[in-house]
Amino acid sequence: MGNLLGDGIFDPNADSYGRYNAEAGSRRLLGILDRHGLSASVLTSGKVAEHHPDHLKAVAEAGHDVVAHGYAQDMVAPTLSAVEDDASIAATTRLIEASTGARPMGWISPRVTSSTENQRRLVKAGYTWHGDALDQDLPYVQVFPEGEILAIPMSVEFNDLPHSMRFGRTPGQFVELFAEALAGLRQQPEETIILDIFAHGHCYGRPAAAWAIDEIAGICGQADDLWVTTRAAIADHCAAAIKGSFRATA
Repeated sequence: MGNLLGDGIFDPNADSYGRYNAEAGSRRLLGILDRHGLSASVLTSGKVAEHHPDHLKAVAEAGHDVVAHGYAQDMVAPTLSAVEDDASIAATTRLIEASTGARPMGWISPRVTSSTENQRRLVKAGYTWHGDALDQDLPYVQVFPEGEILAIPMSVEFNDLPHSMRFGRTPGQFVELFAEALAGLRQQPEETIILDIFAHGHCYGRPAAAWAIDEIAGICGQADDLWVTTRAAIADHCAAAIKGSFRATA
């Protein structure tokens, strides 16, 4: 919540608002995707894996890409000490693996905010890609002393949270924004780009707005010029392309 109580006071309003995501909102959104036969990258914190392991296991078994999203959403990497950051990565990784049976390979930080130091820790922890990048259209490889990691940039045009809560726009306008952008892009010279559609369980996972995600899922599912996919699949595609280019130049 944007108006948290100060002085370290526990805020039951914010806590309850966040719990809605795991209890109801994410389940509604995942149900929409299931009806359309689509998979998504599902960002989850370590706390969700800790308190809702069975739900997260079902998400993974349904074929969705479970992405590590920090231990808790108020733990933004640049504000953490090295010890705290390592602990967040380790706990999040362990809890997600315990609930889904598979180790997460991708990481997107709370607020999509990390740092070079944090990304190096992700490499050391065995992560192969992250989404904490806004500086390019397409994925690129980062090389650190600890190894390499693929940065898969985020696009920010279609995000339900600022759309509705910051700007006060309607779910219908969210659908229109996407449909207009797609129509406009089809009139431009052809290029490969990433279009992220963000749906937060505690925002557009609510009944009065989830229908907008249903509409967009329908548009995407019927389009033959879109690859409706997950970030894990993008990472696999890039890894295969990079290896292919190495073989071609060997």
